[in-house]
Amino acid sequence: MAQFSATPGSSALPPYETPYESSEHDTGVPAGYSDRLYNEDLAPLRNQTWGAYNIFAFWMSDVHSVGGYVFAGSLFALGLTSWQVLVSLLIGIGLVNLLCNLIAKPSQVAGVPYPVACRATFGVLGANIPAVIRGLIAVAWYGIQTYLASSALVIVVLKFVPSLMPYADVHRYGFVGLSALGWAGFMLLWVLQAVVFWRGMEMIKKFIDFAGPAVYVVMFALAGYMVWRAGIRNIGLNLGGVKYHGMEVVPVMITAISLVVSYFSGPMLNFGDFSRYCKSFRSVKRGNFWGLPVNFLAFSLVTVITTAATLPVFGQLITDPVETVGRIDHPTAVILGALTFTIATIGINIVANFVSPAFDFSNVAPRLISWRMGGMMAATASIFITPWNLFNNPAVIHYTLDILGSFIGPLYGVLILDFYLLKRGKLAVNDLYTTSDTGKYWYTKGVNRRAVMALLPAAVIAILCVMLPSLEGAANFSWFIGAGLGALFYWMLADRKHMA
Repeated sequence: MAQFSATPGSSALPPYETPYESSEHDTGVPAGYSDRLYNEDLAPLRNQTWGAYNIFAFWMSDVHSVGGYVFAGSLFALGLTSWQVLVSLLIGIGLVNLLCNLIAKPSQVAGVPYPVACRATFGVLGANIPAVIRGLIAVAWYGIQTYLASSALVIVVLKFVPSLMPYADVHRYGFVGLSALGWAGFMLLWVLQAVVFWRGMEMIKKFIDFAGPAVYVVMFALAGYMVWRAGIRNIGLNLGGVKYHGMEVVPVMITAISLVVSYFSGPMLNFGDFSRYCKSFRSVKRGNFWGLPVNFLAFSLVTVITTAATLPVFGQLITDPVETVGRIDHPTAVILGALTFTIATIGINIVANFVSPAFDFSNVAPRLISWRMGGMMAATASIFITPWNLFNNPAVIHYTLDILGSFIGPLYGVLILDFYLLKRGKLAVNDLYTTSDTGKYWYTKGVNRRAVMALLPAAVIAILCVMLPSLEGAANFSWFIGAGLGALFYWMLADRKHMA
């Protein structure tokens, strides 16, 4: 079958090898494609309309959240000087920018989502392995993020309606570990997110185009207010105080760099789910530049200024933006701030933890599971895992999410090495949708066992780095270790017959 490659600025997509022909039962599947691998949601896009701003807004929605706020502040609490933190941050986010560009290209030039792009490496059926892994991670975090956002909402509600306090008591009005008021807040946000998602990618694009900038407006307003209250001379950027001097700062800075990459590793892996909508690879790169180095640096500075101002204003360092907003005396400001951070969390949850499992689970059984159904399966599962219990049990998070997360680096390493070094940046797009044994990506029984054999030991080593106390020093670098080993093992095992 013919190969397809595109120049970085091209938005052209390959034609079907065989013109569309209605089958006897009119299944809607193009001739030559298998209904085991194809539905309209997974099909290569014919009309790619996103520009650089849409990717920029995607990253704004991904960064501008309560979790992003706390993470950015934590970088300035490592015991480094402010300029050392900024250097570490710029290097780390620069690496994320580069890595996102690399993983974005196959999906953008072919117009296919992450799990379909994985078929070229793991086989048309073996791609379900990386798809399900990423989908399960997203389900867990989707539930946790929804719970955290709803908790913030409940706090604000209680501030204005204290008579509801009894219903926030899990012992009096509780079910499976969550209070009645907690359930109300959780399900309200669950429904709001589901409504946005159900309207499709165009609605999601409009939502993130609005949510990212809206949070900036409130963040700048909050920072300005806090600086005015504190006095600019009373604000210091070194939140944790300077603890390291001389050459001893180098390993701490390297750790900070690794933490930045690890923080973005999830959405980075399935970034192809969004880059596929871009009209050119140039738009992807421009959007990533403005959305990552520029945006994250600006957000981090605003975050640390606001956090630092809480000490002189409230007498203690507050890292939770919702709590900071709750301390403000003006009710309107409290409501506006709480709603904005809730919108921000909905934004990151949809782009990072809703869209991904929608494609991933649809990829498992395209005939039965549409993109919308895949997303709703993930959202429903997020309720049954009772994320509040998961979040409140560090051991459970450690042994589930950390283990699943240890697969992200190895998956990235295998995918990148395969696309750039083995396939030389070329994809036979039609072969991504065929179960014919003449297809380039059928391998043996539809699974590239060499890719799986490279993935598993790399993931095990990454897991050991996270789990074993004796390897505690390597835990912060597990993504790099996993990615490097995944690429190395696959290079050693790969069948050179499948090279471009």
